[in-house]
Amino acid sequence: MIFAPAQPPEHEALVALVNSAYRGQGAQAGWTTEAGYIDGQRIDLASLQADLAAAPDAVILTARDDEGGPILGSVWLEPAKPGLWYLGMLTIRPDLQDRQLGRTLLAAGEAYARERGATRMQMTVVHIRDTLIAWYERRGYALTGETRPFPHGDDRFGKPLRDDLSFVVMEKAL
Repeated sequence: MIFAPAQPPEHEALVALVNSAYRGQGAQAGWTTEAGYIDGQRIDLASLQADLAAAPDAVILTARDDEGGPILGSVWLEPAKPGLWYLGMLTIRPDLQDRQLGRTLLAAGEAYARERGATRMQMTVVHIRDTLIAWYERRGYALTGETRPFPHGDDRFGKPLRDDLSFVVMEKAL
């Protein structure tokens, strides 16, 4: 696998990848889809570019089988405070989710952050995603007990089909 920070010309492909993985329907949906409780897009090009501009130290790490090949996965990595990095939007192309690329990309993201001074990694997961939470727990993440509100009313992140959505915070010592 080749891991490299995404470049601006790749942003449109990243938006398509993330939306297919998080909000894909039917045959396009992977096991990580949120389509059953959040409708609409997960991200659009304008919000991705705005998020990157607002977080100049953030990087989207991409995964490919070979140089110049298609993006198979990506993950958002951002230093939050000294020693603590935020990991988000871990995405694997839905038709490849049986290749164990998620755990490989997660490990690469953790290594990338660790090489830049991270001692802990933190993420948020929609609270009803029991299977996904368990997947992260098997990789060393633990629930912190902290929750954060879901951005209800902000269509940049989709339209929740439930009023009770929130995020749980998970953390791992690196």
